[in-house]
Amino acid sequence: TVTRAHPDYPALLVAQSYLGQHRSSSGRLFQRMRELRGLNYGDYAYIEYFPRGMFQFEPDPNLARRQQIFQIWIRPVEPPTAQFALRLAMFEVNQFIEQGLSQEDFERTREFLGKYVNLLMKTKSAELGYRLDSLFYNLPDYKTFLDRSLARLTRDHVNRAIRKHLRTADLQIVVVARNCGELEKKLLSNEPSPMTYNSPKPADVVEEDKIVERWKIDLKPEAVRIVPVEKVFE
Repeated sequence: TVTRAHPDYPALLVAQSYLGQHRSSSGRLFQRMRELRGLNYGDYAYIEYFPRGMFQFEPDPNLARRQQIFQIWIRPVEPPTAQFALRLAMFEVNQFIEQGLSQEDFERTREFLGKYVNLLMKTKSAELGYRLDSLFYNLPDYKTFLDRSLARLTRDHVNRAIRKHLRTADLQIVVVARNCGELEKKLLSNEPSPMTYNSPKPADVVEEDKIVERWKIDLKPEAVRIVPVEKVFE
């Protein structure tokens, strides 16, 4: 329900940016999954629909909606580590909800967003596009709106919004893969999925992996559906 017109939008924008700004290496998910463990290429979070994200760094304007989406992208992952990667992503989001942002992380991310908004307005066409979106949401122009909102924002507001709107239950999980039947069996079994690395990892990572490898993903068999690629768009 959180669109730009919602009072918690600026708070969740800070939360999303900290968790995983699109194509950024500074996000929590990127650092924990790619940088620290070398699991994959990119790990990002979104509180608005972001089509064509594979081909660009900033979202397009004129994608205003009456209902938005919270989603995480994890891509790509080697098949042997898929179950662990999914568990790790859910573990990180769960920790994020429970612990929230520190004051330092809040201030750093808020400062980044205050500058990042200028990139979204780097052309007159983009500026006009965001102005039209603001008319749809009945807001001032996006930069003015965000500057004012970020200036008033507090860490407590961000952490309250995280706890209120984000969750690790009642999710839709979409996996694009070969041999989906094998992955289905692994996920439904909830058996441990220990990680092995090509190089030694710090002791705290090894200990955290012991928790992650047993992280329960409560899937019901009737909730799992395998769709052949030739039927995806039917």
